[in-house]
Amino acid sequence: MVASLDDTKRNAIAVKLASIKALQELVIENEQLLLREGLDAEIADRIRNFIKDDEKNLGVLETVITQYGIQAEPKKNVTQFIEKAKELFKGSELSLYEKVSQHELLKHQLVMSGLIVHKAAQKVGADIMVAIAPLNTINFENRAHQEQLKGILEILGVRELTGQDADQGIWARVQDALAAVSGVVGSAVTQTSDKKDLNIQDALRLDHNKVNTLFTELLQSNNPQKIQEYFGQIYKDLTAHAEAEEEVVYPRVRSFYGQDNTQELYDEQAHAKQALEEIKALSPSSPVFKDKVKQLMDAIGDHIRQEETTMFAAIRNNLSTEQSEQLASEFKAAKVRIQQRLGVVTESNI
Repeated sequence: MVASLDDTKRNAIAVKLASIKALQELVIENEQLLLREGLDAEIADRIRNFIKDDEKNLGVLETVITQYGIQAEPKKNVTQFIEKAKELFKGSELSLYEKVSQHELLKHQLVMSGLIVHKAAQKVGADIMVAIAPLNTINFENRAHQEQLKGILEILGVRELTGQDADQGIWARVQDALAAVSGVVGSAVTQTSDKKDLNIQDALRLDHNKVNTLFTELLQSNNPQKIQEYFGQIYKDLTAHAEAEEEVVYPRVRSFYGQDNTQELYDEQAHAKQALEEIKALSPSSPVFKDKVKQLMDAIGDHIRQEETTMFAAIRNNLSTEQSEQLASEFKAAKVRIQQRLGVVTESNI
């Protein structure tokens, strides 16, 4: 029997991630509306830069959710808040200053939600930390946006009260704050590039890192229930990963990676699927359970090394950045469909 790691805490994180995504979509919609408000050139340019960052971050969020492995719906109160916020933002009740002020609060809500997910993941499991790693870049980019919005608010607030422009020196203070924020963080996955999504190498590597972490957690545990749960997540993650690769990635790379090399990857995954079914039939208390898992881990390790060396090199040499990012989007969409079929979906009625 395949147990699941979709316990209460992990489901709660999935719902929080879904809520963050919904708020991120609201942020983009608000910023597009702000550009219609007759902003001066400098402020409008900053809002356009926000949109570029936020669209990229939405793509990263979608990748994080897929990598996390549990599809969820936002909390109902978040959905209700978003509907009310849309009505208010589109209406004429709020001044431009008030709209930007509400937007800055929304950015703060996103920052705090992202940081809470990060801290919660530290308590729940190492595999969750691996899955949500790209979220850190989003958290700090939103924090940087907050600092810029404070500068915009000072300018708009003074203008609204006096009809005159504020001291533009505020931008210097904003830039100092941004430098302080950016100096504390970094990400191996998504710096502040212009891309809206991870490339296919990044997407596959995230999966590889997560399953390696799950294997380590399983082999280090002596609790039969936890062992069964870890294997359940390995089973679902490897199944979704393998099927998505076979549907999207391998057919795309076959022409330049070679028929024999690509077929070898298909064959390795067929053997891994067979091993998963054999382990699934065993009791986690069986003396051979961990031996079988270790054998599977070694086989998966060889498979990963081939993909991350020769196949990744072939992709870099034959696909453009845009093609690689598009392939990642298709891979991610395929994984979502497979995860839904496997039942890794949760809904919130909170």
